[in-house]
Amino acid sequence: MSNPPAFTLRAVTEADTEILFHIAADLNTWEERSPASPAPLAKDTFMTSFTRANTDTTSKNVRFVIDVAGIAVGSISLFEFDDLARHAEIGIVLAPEARGRGIGTAAISQMIEFAFVHCNLLRVHLQCIASNLRAIRAYKKAGFVVEGHQREHAWVRGKYEFDGSTAL
Repeated sequence: MSNPPAFTLRAVTEADTEILFHIAADLNTWEERSPASPAPLAKDTFMTSFTRANTDTTSKNVRFVIDVAGIAVGSISLFEFDDLARHAEIGIVLAPEARGRGIGTAAISQMIEFAFVHCNLLRVHLQCIASNLRAIRAYKKAGFVVEGHQREHAWVRGKYEFDGSTAL
């Protein structure tokens, strides 16, 4: 695969709401991104959550938009910080048109560097369902290793799957 297009990680802005809503409302990838039951997402519900997440000054969560040529194509976050053990979970979402181009792998690598260098973390971890093969490949390319599996942990598209715990 060729190098991914140039991208930046930047702060979330009001202008990003439409693409972030589009990604969040995509029922085809719901189970890959959320432990909640799939359901249609109303724009006003999304906007309430979006506003709360972007104005909450008590949260330690760190969220960037992934920007390619001035256009938001996804977001990447660090969350569930553990201050004592110095670890956090990472999560990424991409618009369908940004997938399979190396952007996710490169953004994960950049966020990992941010986590270790700027947030003073000792460990970054994530969970991923077994059928999300693109994500698993991207995580492995970024240096993550599988630490274990939770059997029949996720109900995905009519069957149970294992959920893999991965860490760096």
